[in-house]
Amino acid sequence: MSGHDVKTANIVVLKDGEAIAQHMAQWLLEQALEKKDGPFVVALSGGSTPKRLFQLLAEPAIAERFPWDRTQIFYGDERYVPIDDPSNNYAMSREALLSHVPVPAANVHRMPTEGEPSSDAARYQKELQGVYGQDTLQPGKPLFDVVMLGMGPDGHTASLFPRQPVLQEKKLWVSTCTPDNAPHTRLTLTYPAIHSSRHVVFMLAGDGKAEMLARVRRGDDASLPSSHITTEGDLTFLVDEAAAKDLPSC
Repeated sequence: MSGHDVKTANIVVLKDGEAIAQHMAQWLLEQALEKKDGPFVVALSGGSTPKRLFQLLAEPAIAERFPWDRTQIFYGDERYVPIDDPSNNYAMSREALLSHVPVPAANVHRMPTEGEPSSDAARYQKELQGVYGQDTLQPGKPLFDVVMLGMGPDGHTASLFPRQPVLQEKKLWVSTCTPDNAPHTRLTLTYPAIHSSRHVVFMLAGDGKAEMLARVRRGDDASLPSSHITTEGDLTFLVDEAAAKDLPSC
């Protein structure tokens, strides 16, 4: 398989979650400005570190330079909760970022969670296909420029949870997942969709991430969903010193 996986990923260790957010904000701006052919397509994640990242992207120093008009914003996953629920990823991004910057409303693609989950997943895949310009993923033509990911204490990422059928999905870009160890049915990008990317970036902060990061990095436990993330392009772990404490020193 072309590209990279978790065992060959770059690891960048920074001081803390604030440093991760600052680094990611500058890097995202650079990536967006460098992209000249077609839209800049990103998949956002939820969580405290991304929230701080979104706040930084909304500050004038970056927001006034960011090419919002050609940025297409998607989401890695979403819970079936009301749109004003604090755990709704779209609502968090709207509050921290989208309501403060001139991104066209048509460029923001929230995951629908009002209908029947498999139908909602199919609708979201259609939106992705519309921006991509084709109905099947083509090697060498990434769907996403950047996919942002986190990692849960059970090794899940996006809403790719252990033991769930979505982990076996080979064709669909978007699927449903109802975890057996967490609340709410969810929509999630699948492994094939995430693989079709120029950059995948895990952002991990805190010592609570340390053990799982070390296990995923070794790649020796096939039950951990994060260990199966691949990309056509570059895979990077942006981690703070606390999350990196169990990694072997280079």
